[in-house]
Amino acid sequence: MTRKNTLILIAAAGSAALLLGAWGFQYLGGLAPCKMCIWQRYPHGAAVLIGAMALALPRATLLPLLGALAALTTAAIGVFHAGVEQKWWEGPSSCTSGDIGGLSTEDLMEQIMSAPLVRCDDIPWQMLGLSMAGWNAVLSGVLVLVWIAAWRAR
Repeated sequence: MTRKNTLILIAAAGSAALLLGAWGFQYLGGLAPCKMCIWQRYPHGAAVLIGAMALALPRATLLPLLGALAALTTAAIGVFHAGVEQKWWEGPSSCTSGDIGGLSTEDLMEQIMSAPLVRCDDIPWQMLGLSMAGWNAVLSGVLVLVWIAAWRAR
């Protein structure tokens, strides 16, 4: 196996491992994902498919760059989500709480009744001060570097 193929395999397997970890937290650990958690999964799925295509089509030299873009996308969503969790900025109104100061009783009741079950601004699990979104951002950033190394190894 060439160095390039090894790096592609590592990068695609890294995304697959992060997806499996997310599903493990969801289905084995009972931590239901919020909307932004789900958003972070799509680019990992794309990276796994890109990795398979890159291994099957070794002459397609731009595929590792697409893999890097997929990893960068999920890392960026992870950074945004971690910032929402830390209350550094607001997330989408569809999955976070907002200011209720000026709401009428009817408006407040409507907001409560239409609120999602899992909020994006809560941290259900963390390790070493990083939430799952934060770990996704860090590890996906590493995967970006692996994808770029694979592209450069052509």
